[in-house]
Amino acid sequence: MRTTRLPYVTFHEDPAEAETVSHRLMLRGGYVRKVAGGLYDFLPLGARVLRRVERIVREEMDRAGAFEILMPALQPAELWERTGRWEKYGRELFRLADRHDRSFALGPTHEEVVTDLASGLLRSYRQLPVTLYQIQTKFRDEMRPRFGLMRGREFVMKDAYSFARSKEEGAECYRSMQEAYFRIFSRLGLSVRMVEADTGNIGGSSSHEFMVLAPSGEDTVVFCPSCTYASNVELAGEAVHCPLCQEALDRTTAIEVGHVFDLGDRYSAPMAAGFLDPDGRETLFHMGCYGIGVSRLLAAGIEQSHDEAGIVWPVAMAPFAVAVLPLGGKDADLAGKALRIADLLEKKFPEEVLVDDRDLRAGVKFADADLLGFPLQVILGEKGLREERAEIKVRASGERHNVAISGLAEWIGDFLGSKGPVDTGLADA
Repeated sequence: MRTTRLPYVTFHEDPAEAETVSHRLMLRGGYVRKVAGGLYDFLPLGARVLRRVERIVREEMDRAGAFEILMPALQPAELWERTGRWEKYGRELFRLADRHDRSFALGPTHEEVVTDLASGLLRSYRQLPVTLYQIQTKFRDEMRPRFGLMRGREFVMKDAYSFARSKEEGAECYRSMQEAYFRIFSRLGLSVRMVEADTGNIGGSSSHEFMVLAPSGEDTVVFCPSCTYASNVELAGEAVHCPLCQEALDRTTAIEVGHVFDLGDRYSAPMAAGFLDPDGRETLFHMGCYGIGVSRLLAAGIEQSHDEAGIVWPVAMAPFAVAVLPLGGKDADLAGKALRIADLLEKKFPEEVLVDDRDLRAGVKFADADLLGFPLQVILGEKGLREERAEIKVRASGERHNVAISGLAEWIGDFLGSKGPVDTGLADA
């Protein structure tokens, strides 16, 4: 991809409206554009990051045995009335009526719709357990949208729902999703903590949140420095000592990026949703639900990984892993050589390379590459080109390497390969 073909613009002054680092840098870098309070356009670079996150989420959900579906964002009120949530959910639920005065909601979540689906789709115990998931736009009528993608009125979420024959089988589904979440966040290069949480508007018997630790987080997490115990502050209450080992608890701020719930029959009972057991008896589903804030992950990733110059993307999230900066100077032969090298790298790594072919001075290109957060910068300067060498800057560490042009593709390939997926089990929680 060539920069001159990419519709974006960068700004090197902080927008007045931005309160957090991620909000400020996404606006400055041309990743998003504000449409209204809590509503954002994803520009080409932002959309690429979003799709990369979605791809990893899909791969790990599929690996866990879940099946992708797509449900309507517009949901009939009658389904919500059957579970009592039409009245109880509160003013954050976007409610509207069609031309026939039938009531609908723009879904912030899909428990009612998916339970209704499962009641007609999964009729026999032989079909269970099953986990269904989707990646879809959700809606929440926030009283005060803020912090860019972290608290919006419209956002992208991955929501999954498991249907099991028993409490024990439901617990296995729950654990499987927890493990999938650790793999997702590990592959995205995010450091997370799983904490016990309140079930809130979703309900159920228990829940856990996945938190990215960051100074700008809206949530407070209490944790034990001596054991694995962690909880959000709402559930922990006024506790000052760990219930497992009695050590003093620490507190820190965090960003919620995932939430899993053991629902039991919270939705299957009021909606009479179940299956026939081996004896032909009607039995209620034991359900779980599992959410990841896909668009929120972009903001969380920046909050956890940035510096004074801009974003420092983990390789898996970056819109392009490699920024090639041709700086051949006024020598036409060297300038042409720089672009030929860029062409070869673009062909070798077609989804990973952005060539900054703008006719601008070197300082502007360096500043933009730092702001946008590309993991590698390949600098093709006049002196290096004469010596058949390129300079590589690693954005995260600032390290610089002089690499022979002949070995450039191999060096980049080794770097990208070293940043592959790493499994992280529940022991790391």
